[in-house]
Amino acid sequence: MNEPYKDSDLRDILKRTKRIAVVGVSMKEVRPSFYVARYLKLKGFDVVPVNPGHAGQTAFGTTVLGSLGEIEGGVDMVDIFRRSEHVPPIVDEALERFPDLQTIWMQIGVWHEDAAEKARARGVDVVMNRCPKIEYQRLFGELRMGGFNTGVISSKL
Repeated sequence: MNEPYKDSDLRDILKRTKRIAVVGVSMKEVRPSFYVARYLKLKGFDVVPVNPGHAGQTAFGTTVLGSLGEIEGGVDMVDIFRRSEHVPPIVDEALERFPDLQTIWMQIGVWHEDAAEKARARGVDVVMNRCPKIEYQRLFGELRMGGFNTGVISSKL
């Protein structure tokens, strides 16, 4: 199930986003939740790792928090690395905790239409079954380094 998102909308979301809470981040470097969060941090996003099982540990120079409720200040995006059935309470907490939340992003293989509708009703953009790392690379011309034709013309070497 892949939602038909416009590239321009995804690009706008990634351009406006500054601070991302990554829910379900792993401490294992080979896990997608770790390397996606690390990549986003390397790209200049302020990444807040969230996982109750790893709370207090350090991931890419940042302390892992146990819940969204422990985050000081707001976030622009909540990136969810949890199975689809775990999405509703995460979305509920995000909507309650962050009045200025702009985006709920559910990773590849994760979607929950009811939770998405609840977020959309509050004016929050929702992306499901996509990865912000892959979309960033695709939309900003970085996948070409891996031999992919992104359709983005760039003078970067």
